[in-house]
Formats: sequence, structure tokens, C-alpha cells
Amino acid sequence: MSLQWGGEEQDARAARRATDEFAQLLAGAVGDPLTIANEFAEVSVHKVATRNGVRLLVHAPKSGQWVCVDPLELEALTWQNPATFAAMVGNMFAPLIAEGDNE
Repeated sequence: MSLQWGGEEQDARAARRATDEFAQLLAGAVGDPLTIANEFAEVSVHKVATRNGVRLLVHAPKSGQWVCVDPLELEALTWQNPATFAAMVGNMFAPLIAEGDNE
């Protein structure tokens, strides 16, 4: 007998898709990654070429989390105030706005 949870297969498929997408993005990496770290976090930043233009792939190796941002999304970071970043850090591993809330 094995234990399973509702949605287990959907979670497994989503994880496989994310792994495949990450590998495809890394295949388009241009140059060497930049890694920055301190006692709280470590991230690697890769410049990647996609069919929709250049993106930055930001990867946190310890957690396995990653995001790929285009120039406009990256610029949007400059529009934020410190409270936005404090809210993001205070809500680790979760989005500020849940999917479906922005419709």
C-alpha cells in the first residue's frame, strides 16, 4: 500500500514540465552565470536567449526555485519600494498575488 495525496499526479507532471523548461532555458545560456550570495541566500543569474528575445534566468540552487524575466519585468523591479520587497521576503516561497486573483 502506498500513500498518495489528491493532485499528486498533477504535481508530478508540473514538476516534470518545470524541469524540462529550466533545462531548455539553460541550453540557451549566453556566457557564464553570475552568482551572488550571503548568509541568507544564493542566486545564480544567467543571460538566456529565447525565441522571444533575451531574458534573465534567476535560479536559487538551494531551493531549486527559478524565474525567467524579460526586460520589462526586470525594469518593473525598479518601480518597487522597499515595502514590496519586505512583503516578498516575508511571504517566502509564495507569490504576492495568487494565480486567479489578478483576473
